[in-house]
Amino acid sequence: MAASMELSLNNLPSDPLLLMLSFLDFRDLISCSFVSRRLNELSGHNPLWKGLCLKHWLLTESDKIQKFQTWKELFREFYTDLGRYIDHYGTLKKAWDDLKRYLDQQCPRMIASLKEGAKEEELDGIEAQIGCKLSNDYRCSYRIHNGQKLVVPGLMGSMALSNHYRSEDLLDIETAAGGFQQRKGMRQCLPLTFCFHTGLSQYMALEGTEGRSRSEIFYHCPVRSSFTEWFTSYVHNVVTGEYPIIRDQIFRYVHDKQCVATTGDITVSVSTSFLPELSSVHPPHFFFTYRIRIEMAKDALPENACQLDSRYWKITNANGNVEEVRGPGVVGEFPVMTPGKVHEYASCTTFSTTSEYMEGHYTFHRLKNKEEIFDVCIPRFHMVCPPFRESIVRSVSVLCASFNEDNSSDTDDHNEGELRGINMAAPGGRCPRHI
Repeated sequence: MAASMELSLNNLPSDPLLLMLSFLDFRDLISCSFVSRRLNELSGHNPLWKGLCLKHWLLTESDKIQKFQTWKELFREFYTDLGRYIDHYGTLKKAWDDLKRYLDQQCPRMIASLKEGAKEEELDGIEAQIGCKLSNDYRCSYRIHNGQKLVVPGLMGSMALSNHYRSEDLLDIETAAGGFQQRKGMRQCLPLTFCFHTGLSQYMALEGTEGRSRSEIFYHCPVRSSFTEWFTSYVHNVVTGEYPIIRDQIFRYVHDKQCVATTGDITVSVSTSFLPELSSVHPPHFFFTYRIRIEMAKDALPENACQLDSRYWKITNANGNVEEVRGPGVVGEFPVMTPGKVHEYASCTTFSTTSEYMEGHYTFHRLKNKEEIFDVCIPRFHMVCPPFRESIVRSVSVLCASFNEDNSSDTDDHNEGELRGINMAAPGGRCPRHI
């Protein structure tokens, strides 16, 4: 029977066999090479390995030319170095490539802050130092880029208000290990990011302990379930424009695509962001900032030009309590809208409940006829505090000690009040209390 099978394989034409082999992954392809001499020859077919090199290592024809190797040799070289990360490398490498390509056009100085990838033995040394295993997807990403230099603005997003600024750097592995936590409430947690101005870090749980899942990413509230999900979702929001880039900084506002309303020629859209560093559980104080975009259609008639006079807000909290606020302009401005004009501004508010929503309208008058007054709808937008876990002590002393070295050459000065239209006053002039 075996001889008959081998004979039938030898008699089959190569094309259908190669087609069948093209559906196999590299492990099965290697297994086939041990079945018979014929399959051994066919499994080494260069185009088969070209597809696998593209799938797992994102290698292109130019990479092959530079290496002067066959596709199979190229696959073997990368597998020897990065084989343990084969389930993660393609996804994370694509995310890094997409991010760098986008930032190269939008804010190239962030690209200059990225560090070269860490070596395998360096990651092994960090595991020995902290006495804990790093997840494979985290290690894989750090083989590609070992975080960034400690600069402002940071790669992992910023937020600026009139007297508050946050910008998070992606920590390199050595600095992150210096901030590894063993204190109660934060045991086995490794910092991923750090902000000079607030001391805020995002952490990854290296072990499932104290109610956390292994690889969970969090501030002091759960954010993502794994490093890959955390990083790729962030990159997606950046490269799709969900997170706007304003004066060379990435702002982590979240935009609900349904949170858009059009009245006549004017469209209003809203994005929001929760600020954990200005929030507290006891007493309940949840801080949000929101960014509003007002745009007049390019094809609007010139005589429809208008000016914003006032705003009206209806604010409903989680208990159903309603507050109504009226006031002149928006953050002290009275923008004039003409065809194609866009006006954006940011403001903020605090709530005593974990969720609220706001809606309302702006009142405008026509420039040609001040007596022609009309309202423009502001769509309802929800602000919801993420699920949180109270931490016993918030301490960044270890990280701060790591950061006391001179990094002035890599840090740009930042004018905290330079972003136009950002105001700490809440709707109607309420002044939020800072924690």
